[in-house]
Amino acid sequence: MIKEGDVAPGFKLPKDGGDEFDLADYAGKTVVLYFYPKDDTTGCTKQAQNFSENVEKFASMGAEVVGVSPDAAKSHDKFKAKHGLAITLVADPEKQAIEAYSVWAEKKMYGKAYMGVDRSTFVIGPDGRIAKVWRGVKVPGHVDEVLKAVEALKP
Repeated sequence: MIKEGDVAPGFKLPKDGGDEFDLADYAGKTVVLYFYPKDDTTGCTKQAQNFSENVEKFASMGAEVVGVSPDAAKSHDKFKAKHGLAITLVADPEKQAIEAYSVWAEKKMYGKAYMGVDRSTFVIGPDGRIAKVWRGVKVPGHVDEVLKAVEALKP
């Protein structure tokens, strides 16, 4: 289980727009890496919109916001276009990053157990270490908490 202070696991995966996202390209920068279950669902859409509405605040503090889900890059393209999202979305259908960050977990809905992405956010500091972790994220108010954590990293 990844915890604060650990070195952030690296990964290289496809992202929206047809390019690749390589976490190593962000060495020396702050990255807000959030994992969400599925494109275009109510909670995931609201979360992506909240991050997108604050993307300039994050950028002003030197932070890049990146969302990861098991959906394909083409799904991310549609999701971004439909909702006017301003953040990077990474496709992880093989669950490479999802498993590296220990967010593939058993969940329950209507009494049935199934495996899925535990909505989680990691702030990776410029030193490449995990500065802050949220697991089992509830969408309302979460982006404000993340903004405060990123601001606290500023020298």
